[in-house]
Amino acid sequence: MNKVVNNAKEAIRGIQSNMTVMLGGFGLCGIPENCIAALAESDITGLTCISNNAGVDGFGLGKLLLRHQIKKMISSYVGENKEFERQLMSGELEVELIPQGTLAERIRAGGAGIPAFFVPAGYGTEVAIGKPVREFEGKMYLEEKWLKADFSIIKAWKGDTSGNLIYRYTANNFNQSMATAARITIAEVEELVPAGTLDPNCIHTPGVFVQRIFQGTNYEKRIEFATTRD
Repeated sequence: MNKVVNNAKEAIRGIQSNMTVMLGGFGLCGIPENCIAALAESDITGLTCISNNAGVDGFGLGKLLLRHQIKKMISSYVGENKEFERQLMSGELEVELIPQGTLAERIRAGGAGIPAFFVPAGYGTEVAIGKPVREFEGKMYLEEKWLKADFSIIKAWKGDTSGNLIYRYTANNFNQSMATAARITIAEVEELVPAGTLDPNCIHTPGVFVQRIFQGTNYEKRIEFATTRD
């Protein structure tokens, strides 16, 4: 199976309107910039996007929000995007906010084939509405269900032609778990090398989880919120 594609436009082939898509990254760290740009240039709409956050105005998933390509966001933190806030308040965008640890575990569970699990986070809050509750050793827990997607779009530092991936520092974030939780996983990497080049002991995501891979270009790697001294 040849997993290598030429660019982001080829990589997103098959993503259709109204699908569920996971997108790696934390803030703007480790986001698949090339694939997001390709989606923004397409006519795909009605997406359900599972991502820790929604980018910022005009960058990251903010590009898709500006073009009204997202129907629903399943996220943990969305505080840096005014367009997101506007669409939420106006009823244009459906949003499911999830505690960050629960979001990470729901994605991991999707990849591990675990349909449901129990967590204490969110009990007694709006997060608990409509969810089964059980008591364990005197403490109340919510039942949370796995998250899976039609496509996962992730970003890695290095990858080989077999799809094996290495993430750099905290850019690992949600990318590693999302790689396992979709029917098709697309990986864009900063450096694509021949199979057998990477040290097996350093690989974070084995190639068995990756169906498409390409070397991205022109990464901006913006800082979500810059704090500077005078």
